[in-house]
Amino acid sequence: MEKISVNHINPFLMSASQVVEQVCGIKMTRGPIAKDSTEIDGEPLFIMLGVTGEMTGQVCLVFDIEVAKDIASRMMMGMPVNEIDEMAKSALSELGNMIMGNAATLLSNSNVLIDITPPTLGTGNARIASPNMTCIRVPLQYEVGEIRLYFLLKLA
Repeated sequence: MEKISVNHINPFLMSASQVVEQVCGIKMTRGPIAKDSTEIDGEPLFIMLGVTGEMTGQVCLVFDIEVAKDIASRMMMGMPVNEIDEMAKSALSELGNMIMGNAATLLSNSNVLIDITPPTLGTGNARIASPNMTCIRVPLQYEVGEIRLYFLLKLA
């Protein structure tokens, strides 16, 4: 069985950078790619989306609360977001959907067909685990902070 490689992760990273720039007007820069534990520390907000098809597993987007509020505000045309209310949660979940949908399109151009599950939004400390999968973490950074992407994927 072929292992997940940078060629499988790059479409998700390209999609995240493109979507965030288009929707929020934020230019993201990629931090270092690392194999990581699946511990999500602190009090962040995270959006988990499942991947099915020729790749299976989870992609998780993790935001510190201040970053989540900034991005939600930008998505809502600058409306101040002082707390992560239902409107902000909806906006951030939709951002996850847009990133993953765009990534699915990019992957299909390489003949890798996937489907995505609806987003699950959570807050606080979490541990995500999946047997026989390595967790890969990649930060996408901008002036306010970063979005950390966690990939737990395998080829089907």
